[in-house]
Amino acid sequence: MSEQYLKFITQVDSNTLNSLMDQYGQDVWNFAYFLTKNRNASDDITQDVFIQVYNHVDSFRGEASIKTWLLTITRNISRNFLQTAFIRKVLLVDIVTSKGTCRSAEELFIEEEAANEIWKKVFMLPTKYREVLVLQAKYQLSISEISDILKLPQGTVKSRLFEARNKMKQSLSKEGLLYESI
Repeated sequence: MSEQYLKFITQVDSNTLNSLMDQYGQDVWNFAYFLTKNRNASDDITQDVFIQVYNHVDSFRGEASIKTWLLTITRNISRNFLQTAFIRKVLLVDIVTSKGTCRSAEELFIEEEAANEIWKKVFMLPTKYREVLVLQAKYQLSISEISDILKLPQGTVKSRLFEARNKMKQSLSKEGLLYESI
């Protein structure tokens, strides 16, 4: 982000907030969904994130990108949400579907089923592995950005990412979803 934009954001108004929501809203919602596995909760968390941004924009120090800052807020609000007693007892997983292009119905069905199975496996990972995997694979954040978001040393992020990949590989190969190339 440019220096002008960072100065501009410190004087946040409804137009700036709308701009941030347009640019990063889907990423915030997706990350909240990956953490909570609940569509309604993701809607609420996304709204809470942007309310926090509006109320506490002065806490943005510019040390990281705005996206990293927003994802950090999302993670914190999601963790608070998951720690409530009600949510620990009742948490449903909706099926994640992928969007296809102009392929046959059979190809689309097979791809969607494979994607659903892979996402189910990702959701079964412990949170500490799931969040590093999602941040790296879905959001394509660097190790240092993930480290900033999770407030962990880079070595810990690397080891969790390695372990998450190994767990996914084992899980997918057990189910026959991992096709090794010869």
